[in-house]
Amino acid sequence: MTTTSTIWRPPSEFGEDLRERYGLTCPPIWGTPRRPELPTLGPKVARVMERLGYKPMPWQRYVWDVALEIDPDNGRFWHRHVGLSVPRQQGKTQGMLALKTWRAQAYKRQRIVYAAQTRSMARERWEDEFWATIEASRLARRFVIRKANGHEAIIARATRSRIGITSNTEKAGHGPPLDLGVMDEYFAHEDDRLEQAFSPAMLTRPMAQLWWASAGGTEKSVPLNKKRQQGRKLIEELWRTGEFPHAAYFEWFAPDDLDRADPATWYATLPALGYTVTEEVIRHEFETMDPGEFDRAYLNRTRKKAPPPDVNVPVKAWPGLADEESMPRASQLALAVDVSQDRSHSSIGVASQREDGRMHLELVARRPGTEWVVRAVRRLVDLWDPVAVAIGSTGTPAGSLIDDLIEAGVTVPEDKDQPHRGHLVIVRTGDFVEACGQMADAMTQATARHRDQTALTSAVTGARSRRVGDAWVLDRTASLTDVAPFVAVTLARWALVSRGPHVLEDYDPLDSIY
Repeated sequence: MTTTSTIWRPPSEFGEDLRERYGLTCPPIWGTPRRPELPTLGPKVARVMERLGYKPMPWQRYVWDVALEIDPDNGRFWHRHVGLSVPRQQGKTQGMLALKTWRAQAYKRQRIVYAAQTRSMARERWEDEFWATIEASRLARRFVIRKANGHEAIIARATRSRIGITSNTEKAGHGPPLDLGVMDEYFAHEDDRLEQAFSPAMLTRPMAQLWWASAGGTEKSVPLNKKRQQGRKLIEELWRTGEFPHAAYFEWFAPDDLDRADPATWYATLPALGYTVTEEVIRHEFETMDPGEFDRAYLNRTRKKAPPPDVNVPVKAWPGLADEESMPRASQLALAVDVSQDRSHSSIGVASQREDGRMHLELVARRPGTEWVVRAVRRLVDLWDPVAVAIGSTGTPAGSLIDDLIEAGVTVPEDKDQPHRGHLVIVRTGDFVEACGQMADAMTQATARHRDQTALTSAVTGARSRRVGDAWVLDRTASLTDVAPFVAVTLARWALVSRGPHVLEDYDPLDSIY
């Protein structure tokens, strides 16, 4: 059982085109498509990269081809701005170097400026990586370096074009006109001062381009997060309208509900995996790095500050309950449905008593909206023949689905003491109080097990509670994340414990305690 990704996806023909055109099997989730009717200078950059000693990867050739498309009406680059959000160690640095090196040789007296987190870091990369690569390549005789502080430049002999560096300050980029600006490691930029400095210097340059590139950042990476949000909206609007803006965007990203430990997630997110990076290397990083930092660096997720735990929800116990090998027992399981407060997503959870007496908890599905829930529950009831299906009462977001479930054949028994398998259990407030208390006990007493699913763990971590008399229940409104996955498994567990004795002759509820 696995959860289904809920994030926006491009049309299937996008990935098919990239596979056919470039052999790219790891397409970005958000990426500007290549328009073959437009000429491009991308292949020229690929040839320069080969002369630098690197073999271009499919994802690099795709990005160059799109970013360097030419508008046939005026002979200029179609895209004046280019954004690239890709995980670490995927060849971003080499790709950017190839772009700058090609640009310096292609046009006369170009001013090309590179910026990183700080000027000292830009200088280090400029000298130890950029110049070291050029100096050791077949292009060495075509360039000369000037290392004087404040006047650093890698100069193309034939064109007198210069590859320089700048600091990340408000005064950066001021001075002579700028032809190509590259803002690297954008996650470390505190504001958009560098872009504000670069842009005016590019106004009079007809072939000017401004690039930014970065892996994921943190919640404090405001400029990067804003750029990513704008880029995603740009691509989604492109596919909706068919109109191409004069900005290109590319983002490789693993949605939060994909398992960070699954190699399939890595192959869907890391475009250099299998080329310059091996699965063994990524596995080593996964095993040795902090999970949040692994997510940021290799899954391109935004690292979020861990919220303070709720006093009623034993969050600290949750990681110790993880068991990736845990499986449900088909003869003894219950389902439950819950809907987020804003009705944007619905979740189906399962609880099952294992042979060892521990309770298996799993998120079966979490998808947008509610229209899919009744069909999915009906299929799961037919497939698994559960003890019961639990759902909140009419006063909860999921309550609106009760009539549709009954119409679909998931019915409430006339005699609640003699229910049939697969019957619908409507959870009242008192039942919910009982279910939440039981779940907290199961977590602290280590009688529950889960498979460390990202969406479920996120729901537990961000869960908040509210008082009901002297007790408490999970609060959908106050929770820091969509708590519905946690509510779903909580209700499923309660349904199995409370309804099991009425359906299963051999069911002993004490097995879930001892």
